[in-house]
Amino acid sequence: MKIISTKLRGLKIIKGINFYDNRGYFRETFKNKFFKRKKFIFWCMSKSRKNVVRGLHLQSKFQQDKFVSVVKGKIYDVVIDLRRNSKTYGKKYSVVLSEKNSTSLYIPAGFAHGFCSLEKENIVFYGCTKYQSKKNEVGILWNDPSLNIKWPKKNPVLSKKDKNNITFKKYKNLYL
Repeated sequence: MKIISTKLRGLKIIKGINFYDNRGYFRETFKNKFFKRKKFIFWCMSKSRKNVVRGLHLQSKFQQDKFVSVVKGKIYDVVIDLRRNSKTYGKKYSVVLSEKNSTSLYIPAGFAHGFCSLEKENIVFYGCTKYQSKKNEVGILWNDPSLNIKWPKKNPVLSKKDKNNITFKKYKNLYL
């Protein structure tokens, strides 16, 4: 495995290793030795059809570090640094994660996270360092013009909840 730092402090890209043979492949996705101080206690999975956008999600309290990996398909993954004292506060980072490129993303606590699914069937596997807290869930509008995210789809499939997410400006007014 290879760990690659990004321009946003603490945000890491993890390049997995696939071992192919006539049966298919075996992939190394996560090694605890790279995350010694982090304990991932909550694992979940989502399945999305093509052109679905999920996010941008975070928790206002009980913030989670996340490990995001694609089991099947391909996603355009986006994070926004919302750590109050960060030099990169409000900055975004995007990367394509897919089954084929064996790329995962480690997201430190304090980031909003979302993605757009790019193939017919997309299965995303998440590890989190804190449990989900429904009463502390916050969502920032995926297409907020002030964030200037270059999503691959202009009219994605959204949940009712994500359609009603707040603007980045409102987030700053409520949580900072």
